[in-house]
Amino acid sequence: MAKLKSPSITLSFIEKAASAITRGDRGVVGLVLTDIAQRTFTVTGVSDIPLDLSDENQQLILDALKGYTQAPLRVKVFVMAKADDMASAYADAERYFATEQVDYVAFTSAVTDTKAEALATWVKGLRDNYHSKIKLVVPYAADSDGVIDWESTLTRTTTSTDSKTGKVTVTRTSIVPEKGCARIAGLLAGTGLTLSATYAKLTDFADVDRLDPDALDDAVGSGKLVAFWDDDAVKLDRAVNSLQTTTDVKGDSFKKIKIVEDMDLMQYDIRKTIKDDYIGKYVNSYDNKLLLVTAINAYFKGMVDSGVLSAGTCEIDVDAQKDYLKGLGKPVVIPQANGMAETKDIDKCTDMDIKKANTGSHVFLRATVSILDAIEDVTLPISI
Repeated sequence: MAKLKSPSITLSFIEKAASAITRGDRGVVGLVLTDIAQRTFTVTGVSDIPLDLSDENQQLILDALKGYTQAPLRVKVFVMAKADDMASAYADAERYFATEQVDYVAFTSAVTDTKAEALATWVKGLRDNYHSKIKLVVPYAADSDGVIDWESTLTRTTTSTDSKTGKVTVTRTSIVPEKGCARIAGLLAGTGLTLSATYAKLTDFADVDRLDPDALDDAVGSGKLVAFWDDDAVKLDRAVNSLQTTTDVKGDSFKKIKIVEDMDLMQYDIRKTIKDDYIGKYVNSYDNKLLLVTAINAYFKGMVDSGVLSAGTCEIDVDAQKDYLKGLGKPVVIPQANGMAETKDIDKCTDMDIKKANTGSHVFLRATVSILDAIEDVTLPISI
């Protein structure tokens, strides 16, 4: 007898052309700072920021709170103590965020502490092995749809006025990428489901290290998220993650931050609903399988109505269910409408027989959806 494991749900993400799946809770930033003492706290507004933090750390939290079309729901902060062993401090931060529901996490000293590569590996593991929707913002080319490689240095200006002379002094401060990750994590968490962060204005910055058009194209093409100066404002270029290596399962659309965010959101919602409302609460009959299918299709319809999807459908996966039954190595028992049962060899079963067959504790479903991208590329020939 096979060794029993915890009940599991596998939602397969298969991309065919422009198709993909997923959605869930959103809008939470994880922020890792370094200060005097280790602690954790949650910030939903300016008044929640501890005043005993350094000025730099208070500003990083303010940056994360700014968001984009909306502010993040909250910022969960983990403060590492300066005097601690840094390997241990990072391990503590990783353990903390591994069990917290956050969308984007930024470690604001990752490059200085030479931890960027290790953090990228950690996030990849969470996403691949534990169905996490966490995404890391860090200056590192991770080749992952779960890592945003932020690479621009921003310029912030502040003004001060001498109380005696009235002289106004303007100070320009460079915000290196590892510090700018706090702002970008907040911006991405505050981007609406039907929007992309492409061309988002960073109005709180006065300038950015400028790249020429070819360099911008090269940066985007290599999976870097960068900003540029556009007329009179700093804007994000195309909102891409660091994914470079595509497969039949993860195609080019997985390079888009918006598409991955929508997929993560959908995965979270569907998994949570199944865990909360279905696992252990229904016998695994054909009728109850259809209840689950109907619920998921209703969810997809809601996503279509809200403009996240153009289409979505879920059904029983006959092929997967047939493979499972064939693997049992015995005739298939098919319930009949009169309460009796019919026994058939697997190769003589119809699709309906397969759907109605007893599959133990296993439910095999498949879904196809089409996620709506944002307008980013416009072609307009003008004839005169």
